[in-house]
Amino acid sequence: MARLNNIPEKSGDSPAGLAFAVSAYFLWGFLPLYMKALSHVPAAEVVAHRVIWSIPVAGAVLILLGRTKDIKEALTSPKMLAMGCLTATLISLNWGIYVWAISVGQTLDAALGYYINPVFSVFLGAVILKERLSGLQWGAVALAFAAIVVLTIDAGRLPLVSIGLSVTWGFYALFKRSLPIGPNQGFLLEVTLLAVPAFAYWAYAGSTGTSHFSSDLWLLLGCGVVTSVPLMLYANGAKRLTLSTIAILQYIAPTMIFLVAVFVFKEPFGTARGIAFPMIWAALVLYSYSMVRNRGQ
Repeated sequence: MARLNNIPEKSGDSPAGLAFAVSAYFLWGFLPLYMKALSHVPAAEVVAHRVIWSIPVAGAVLILLGRTKDIKEALTSPKMLAMGCLTATLISLNWGIYVWAISVGQTLDAALGYYINPVFSVFLGAVILKERLSGLQWGAVALAFAAIVVLTIDAGRLPLVSIGLSVTWGFYALFKRSLPIGPNQGFLLEVTLLAVPAFAYWAYAGSTGTSHFSSDLWLLLGCGVVTSVPLMLYANGAKRLTLSTIAILQYIAPTMIFLVAVFVFKEPFGTARGIAFPMIWAALVLYSYSMVRNRGQ
């Protein structure tokens, strides 16, 4: 199957790729503000509407690009459907944890999870893909682990939101690499597979009188746009940028989420987070430096 838009791999960065990727990360950075407006709606219902209303948006994009043939082939391939079910399950879990975290005032933990994610992905590469890590990369992994230990000791429990977001997104990205279909097509496949449980939940909420669709119509309809547009912008940007550039840009979103949590939502920072976050930032410096250095060799 053809890759998205048949865009050739390039050794350098393109202005279009930079614009796509930066736009995606900024939209993700502002997403907590949107999700906070829906904090009174159960996370499962928000996720259901993210799935349902992403389908027409993603479908319209693929129709405009003339890439619908890949979806038809994927829906008739048992192997592709199985892989799509796996990635769809992981992304829906990630969305659910994220939406719930925002609604209960754990936006800082969400930011931490997405800060940890690049380091966790490096760790997955070493454990599952048997990639060799440099000393700097192992140092980044150790610092991230130490930050989790600090938060665990302080709270008396694991930072489950941070770990859950990092693990679900990390495995999603890992398995997504093996999905032989373009990123936009893959996203439409995933939300199409999730449509059955999403519509089932919507029907259940309507039948029990717990649906918020009529009272929050436009916010729930907008979930499709705020979900699908950043993902597709990112997918197009990633095809036009080097890995080291993406590695640096990916900190935009969690940094914005962090700032929103502290200065807009007024979430308490605390001593433990005052120790853990700088440790994570130091880990990301090591990780980014190793990426840039390896790229230049």
